[in-house]
Amino acid sequence: MSGRRICFISSEIAPYAKTGGLADVSGALPRYVGQAGNDIRVFMPLYSTIDVSNGRFHRVDFLRNLTIDFGGDAVTFDVVTTKLHDSDVDLYLVDCPRLYHRGTVYTDHEDEYLRFALLSRAAIECCQHMGWSPDVFHCNDWQTALVPLYLKTVYKWDELFERSRTVLTIHNIAYQGVFSSKAIEHLGLGNYREMFSAEDLRDGIVNFMKTGIFYADLLTTVSVTYAREIQTPEFGSGLQDFLRWRGNALHGIVNGVDYNEWSPECDVWIPYPYSAEELSWKEENKKYLLGRINLTYDSDAPLLGIVSRLTGQKGFDLFFDILRPFLAATNVRLAVLGSGEPRYEDFFTGLQHDFHGRVCFYRGFQNELAHLIEAGSDIFLMPSRFEPCGLNQIYSLRYGTVPVVRRTGGLADTVQQFDTATGEGTGFVFDHFTPDGLFWGMRSATELWHNKPAWERLMLNGMAKNYSWEVQVMQYLALYDGLAG
Repeated sequence: MSGRRICFISSEIAPYAKTGGLADVSGALPRYVGQAGNDIRVFMPLYSTIDVSNGRFHRVDFLRNLTIDFGGDAVTFDVVTTKLHDSDVDLYLVDCPRLYHRGTVYTDHEDEYLRFALLSRAAIECCQHMGWSPDVFHCNDWQTALVPLYLKTVYKWDELFERSRTVLTIHNIAYQGVFSSKAIEHLGLGNYREMFSAEDLRDGIVNFMKTGIFYADLLTTVSVTYAREIQTPEFGSGLQDFLRWRGNALHGIVNGVDYNEWSPECDVWIPYPYSAEELSWKEENKKYLLGRINLTYDSDAPLLGIVSRLTGQKGFDLFFDILRPFLAATNVRLAVLGSGEPRYEDFFTGLQHDFHGRVCFYRGFQNELAHLIEAGSDIFLMPSRFEPCGLNQIYSLRYGTVPVVRRTGGLADTVQQFDTATGEGTGFVFDHFTPDGLFWGMRSATELWHNKPAWERLMLNGMAKNYSWEVQVMQYLALYDGLAG
């Protein structure tokens, strides 16, 4: 169905502000919800890092100099509006220099809780000023997880929201927004202390994510497997009991991707477009990439690619014992793009030095190079310890770049082990988070690469998969209709 009113609130939205996958989802999902005929309005902070000088941003006259009382602390803000990138969806940016002009999206400042409480309440109060009654408030991660509680307490009096329901999407359960319980008074929720976790109050803390899990009408997360995993002690980050308690309200939906940006037929960043019907140009992209990063081309050497934040979550500990001997024994090339923890950066820097002409490590991020690695690589490595959804393995499938992944979260949902007997499957999947598991995946992939008919079948299997937002948005629309109905 269409014609729903959706208030979508997020702390980061691509391309305006991005630190991770939350921004990608928040920049794409509302666009497709709007294209389906729904009235969706999107809210985020106006960080000082956002350039509003291009003439596309305008102050909203009736949303100027608004003030919200946070426990005796009057916080004033304006609202600036523009269209969400590549869409007709209205984006509203909460302009509060006191809280958002700090040079980064997130901070370690003592008032971090107030920065996102303002976003939550500002979105609600903007709806009041608009006289607009959302069928659904769609909240994302801990930063907006207090919206359900605010609607049940501070704004319960307003009949405008009498029929409004709430969805909280958990993008990564490891980040929960835990602060001193002294913040409750400042949040304007001092009269509702009993609605917070009694256990947390005894410990002197307040947990935004846990509070959202308690009070949201519906919970979603970004893959089916991750929805199951976060109900276990291994992956639940201490909230597994509460998620099991809400289990009937928890839904897993794999993130979509934008194939207008990530597809080899139309990728503006690669020199040689190609498709499932014309695969030969993929090898030309490989040659071009290797030339760009000063690696030697060898028609008998597959290229392995990595594009990632270099953190423990992404499984890079597994490389320490096996990657150097693997490179010494196997004729391959390796291209790594990313930055993060110094121990991983130092490791890849050392490999680049020791395997000159065969390994390239680009420290940092460059969008063009990310696209070139997806298009030019033969094999893509994602050995994550845990992965709520993951996008690069989905990009890789589209580009005919075979993923080697661990069976966890969204990786398990989107990559199926290739069976040489049946010709079915889309990649190489190892179960156990061990160096031996990753070594098996890399060895199996590089060995099969030399079997060209089997490898082409594997590539085409992946390229045939469809994880576009046009498909994935339908599950969100069904949830909205179920709630609003």
